[in-house]
Amino acid sequence: MDNDLVLVLPTDVTSIEHAVDYVVQRCQSCERQADRLRLNFRVGLTEALANAMLYGNGHDPSKRVTVEVTLAAGEIRARVTDQGLGFDPSSVPDPTEPENLVKTTGRGLFLMRQLLDEVSFNDQGNQVTLILRLDTGSPRLSGGAQA
Repeated sequence: MDNDLVLVLPTDVTSIEHAVDYVVQRCQSCERQADRLRLNFRVGLTEALANAMLYGNGHDPSKRVTVEVTLAAGEIRARVTDQGLGFDPSSVPDPTEPENLVKTTGRGLFLMRQLLDEVSFNDQGNQVTLILRLDTGSPRLSGGAQA
């Protein structure tokens, strides 16, 4: 990938898979992190786009979602901006709490926070920034003790 990539997507959930595939395929220099890119980044970006289209833009086909992806300084950063009014991310209930287990809200945000190294929102709440750090050193074992 060049260091920057910008996509402007229609509010159409059928465009999400193609857009995410395109971004992941453009990250040629991320081969060492292929598993984290294919799972963590893919799922996080998919969830961010779905939330922007479904909740942010309210399924409104006249609105767009902008995705800005930057690969630099050992990380891949994706900023997803919708044209909605925004929301307060702290108001989303934790889906792992017993009283929320059957609720359908909050799961996408929870997944993003679990799979990515950083997830932050702008003050308005209509833009999320996802960061996945790329290990540029020697490969590490996942879980357990380090060798």
